[in-house]
Amino acid sequence: MAAKTEEKIEIRRFTEADAREVSELIIRTLREVNIRDYSAGYIEDLARVLGPADIIKRASRNHTYVACGEGRVAGCGAVGPFWDRTDESALFTIFVLPEYQGRGIGRRIVETLENDEFFRRAKRVEVAASITAAPFYLKLGYVYKNGVNGPDEEGLLRMEKTADTKGQGSDRSPVGD
Repeated sequence: MAAKTEEKIEIRRFTEADAREVSELIIRTLREVNIRDYSAGYIEDLARVLGPADIIKRASRNHTYVACGEGRVAGCGAVGPFWDRTDESALFTIFVLPEYQGRGIGRRIVETLENDEFFRRAKRVEVAASITAAPFYLKLGYVYKNGVNGPDEEGLLRMEKTADTKGQGSDRSPVGD
């Protein structure tokens, strides 16, 4: 079934018309999946800053993609400069609807991000992973930044790929800068 689902999923660049659906997707996933690792208050604080206007603003400074299938947005993710640097980038807001998780869509989104110019030009790419998502990123070759495998003051795990580790994990990741 996974292969059949993957064939139906198209990954394309985000448009402003996607903002409401992407916002709803992220908030729903936080409330249904990430709630296992975070308090309701933490989740609702995030939900307040992830409305459609916030998504559009974020997309204006990053390359944002959506995974579409069956007439809906099933996943999303973005890559952009890390603090306006040209040699470092970061992954942002990678989410997949709960009913689509485990079907390879998240991996395909990350592979798309890893083929984006912001990823390819960077010597280092960071992702602020939720506790929930850390095992996923480890499978894709990301490592804990500075070996720290516990959450920071924001409740996130800082993970990264560097020029030395970009080819690890996902077999379709670009190698080198």
